[in-house]
Amino acid sequence: MSVSDAVREHVHAGDSLHLVVGHSRWSAAAREVVRQWWDRDPQFELVMLSLSSLGALFFRGGLVRRVVTGYSGDTFPNFTPNPWFQRAYTSGEVGVEHWSFLAFAQRLEAGARGLPAIATHSIAASSMAENEGFAEVDSPFGPVGLLAPLQADVAILHAPVADRQGNVAVAAPLLEGVWGALGARRGAIVTVDRIVDDLRDFSTHVRIPAHQVLAVCEVPMGAHPGGLFARDLPVEGYGEDYDFWIEARAATRSDHYDDWIRHWVLEPEDQAAYLERLGPDRIAALRAKADPSEHARQAAAIRPDLDAPINAWERAATFAARHLAERVAAISAHAVLAGAGVANLAAWLGVQQARAVGLDVRLTAEIGMWDYEPMVGDPFVLNHGSFPTATMLGDAGMVLGALVGGTGTRTIGCLGGAQIDRFGNINSTVIPDGPFLVGSGGGNDVASVATENVIVATLTRQRTPAECGYITSPGHSVRALVTDLGVLEKHDGELVLAAVPAGDEPMADRVARAVEACGWDLAAADHLRELPAPTAAEIATLRGWDPHGWFLRA
Repeated sequence: MSVSDAVREHVHAGDSLHLVVGHSRWSAAAREVVRQWWDRDPQFELVMLSLSSLGALFFRGGLVRRVVTGYSGDTFPNFTPNPWFQRAYTSGEVGVEHWSFLAFAQRLEAGARGLPAIATHSIAASSMAENEGFAEVDSPFGPVGLLAPLQADVAILHAPVADRQGNVAVAAPLLEGVWGALGARRGAIVTVDRIVDDLRDFSTHVRIPAHQVLAVCEVPMGAHPGGLFARDLPVEGYGEDYDFWIEARAATRSDHYDDWIRHWVLEPEDQAAYLERLGPDRIAALRAKADPSEHARQAAAIRPDLDAPINAWERAATFAARHLAERVAAISAHAVLAGAGVANLAAWLGVQQARAVGLDVRLTAEIGMWDYEPMVGDPFVLNHGSFPTATMLGDAGMVLGALVGGTGTRTIGCLGGAQIDRFGNINSTVIPDGPFLVGSGGGNDVASVATENVIVATLTRQRTPAECGYITSPGHSVRALVTDLGVLEKHDGELVLAAVPAGDEPMADRVARAVEACGWDLAAADHLRELPAPTAAEIATLRGWDPHGWFLRA
């Protein structure tokens, strides 16, 4: 049926709606829910792993009373707080329950499998352990962290293709997977780019059976502004519309947000009208971007400014990359998990440097990528151009649930954070009596179980409280905080200054600068190392990956 008919028939006031997030991060059906229910106060519960800038539509339209999520913020061009989420959560207008990405997916799995609970390594030792859906219990097998099942009334997702019976084929990487669709109480509304007669030739991609599908709607480019990585499925893919994401983010901060919403959401009555507003040239460019070689060509055509002075974030990223390479060698790490933003770039550079000296180490990412390669000109860790370079594509359960912290894999996490305290705890969720930030993402999952973790950030007093008032990610496996002003390493459970940048100034002055920039009474190790200045080659590599400065000028 049409998307408008599907939403009209199957979405009811008071529903719990699960918007499934994979590598396609939005859907035409989600837009249609906003259009039909705008300003009608339906009191939805929104269950969504990651609320991007478009998630703010549910807030502006007065559609949502409560959110269950792992991340509420902008995702492009950088991972930043969004004012609509901040205002709603801080005021209490919208209730919110925070989880990590893996815990969120595990709760959906428990719901789909009919389990009373599911075991997890995440959440414990964080502030999220106070959630009603988490408990630590004694068992005959030792202490176990348990998560309660999570089910929505209706799941909404976009997939590449379905057959006429309603069987749905999906394409990895899948991030949260399809557990939410399998466990939805009434079923799933699925938009697809193409409906075919038979999917048996593609049965390895079919993950949702027809009986769990309420409606299947053929909607070309229904994931826009997200992209569709279709690979060997019988449908034409397309790249993410970065410009649209940037426009959407800017609109949420402008006086013209309502005009933007009217133009892109409320006025287009169907997908044909929506695509007409995109225009044929933009659509053609996005479809061309589905070809990895064309994506790479477009990205590489953006030339970085190699003459600009080195900034604080670039120094932090360079020092962190070197530290990572050293730790890869020290523990014979199999992989480095690349976090978001500058932590992502530091991980890429660290792995490159480790490989240059003969170490066999892989990059992995929470969306479900193992052994992938960075793309010149595109620093976004989820960029579709990197997908074909991966040796293995799966989901967060594979990466965060097994390859980070699994018994057979030694993985170093490279993380960022809004606040880091002297114990290495990270807060990326909320400043008590202050603003909401963004949430955990996969940070809690990585920090909880990785062999060890490195945090990369600029050193400021605001960023480094003595103790985080909210702990998103526990610091027990954090070995170092690497900054532009020095490297802080764990000694007796607390971070102390272990290295400072080399320079002509007396070392005492360089130490004093780091101590003054730290929010707690930072102690210095007895024997301090010096960090050679970033080389031109290192800076050129970082800027080559991020020529726009989306992360490096954050």
